[in-house]
Amino acid sequence: MQWTVGRVKITNVVEIGATGGTRFILPQATPEEAQKMPWLVPHYANAEGRLKLNVQSWIVETPSHRIIVDTCIGNGKANRSVPAWNGLDKPFLDDLAAAGYPADTIDTVLCTHLHVDHVGWNTTLTDGKWVPTFTNARYLFGKTEYDHWAAHSPAGEHKAVFEDSVQPIVDAGRADLIGSDHRIGDEVSLIATPGHSPGHMSVLIKSDGQQALLTGDVAHHPCQLAHLDWSSTADSDPVQSIEARKMLFSRFADTPTLVFGGHYDPGHLVRDGDAFKLIADRNHA
Repeated sequence: MQWTVGRVKITNVVEIGATGGTRFILPQATPEEAQKMPWLVPHYANAEGRLKLNVQSWIVETPSHRIIVDTCIGNGKANRSVPAWNGLDKPFLDDLAAAGYPADTIDTVLCTHLHVDHVGWNTTLTDGKWVPTFTNARYLFGKTEYDHWAAHSPAGEHKAVFEDSVQPIVDAGRADLIGSDHRIGDEVSLIATPGHSPGHMSVLIKSDGQQALLTGDVAHHPCQLAHLDWSSTADSDPVQSIEARKMLFSRFADTPTLVFGGHYDPGHLVRDGDAFKLIADRNHA
């Protein structure tokens, strides 16, 4: 699907779509609780209260750049904590090309953070070595985020992810470590939203008087807009993640901004009492 924001096109490419797969990351979001939020149906949950969640990338095409924001899980990866994420064989690159964005036409890879499901297609296995997938791109990693994982990935999944999907980019000389004040062209800037991870960033797009917000994993699912205190089990600092949601959603609620979640379809953010809800947008090409 594709959306237009001024002169910017935003397209999603889904690697994995699931319904009901959020309990391990949002245990508070039981079907019974979800059914208390009827606005979630049908775009963000089904009638039985099972939440919908995508692992996906967003392609942001501006007049000057072709940017892929977050790169999913990737094929052939190992030592992932979710068993089904090991040894994937998905047609992601074919789907990317079919959407009009062959890998070699991407000039910028932007990772909102460096978790397993946001960096996987950074690399592909070639002749037994993990090498950059996007051969003509610069990869943008938040410096705070990179420095944290470089120092805190001694074992387990984080070590595997860092070694096969992050460090090879640095070793190949393709990485730029950036601050949260970084800009990409005239249309794209970043917002510091730490909490889910130490250096998490969200992406603001402005073009011809219109704007969009790519939140990354500030919220894994729109139910967290209604329950700001529902922190994910994957949040590095649950209290800070709550503050990030309050800050970000308060800033953009009740504006024309189109809000894109890292794992869900876009919508318009509106205030709902002391919290918020997301009204799904289907005005896409």
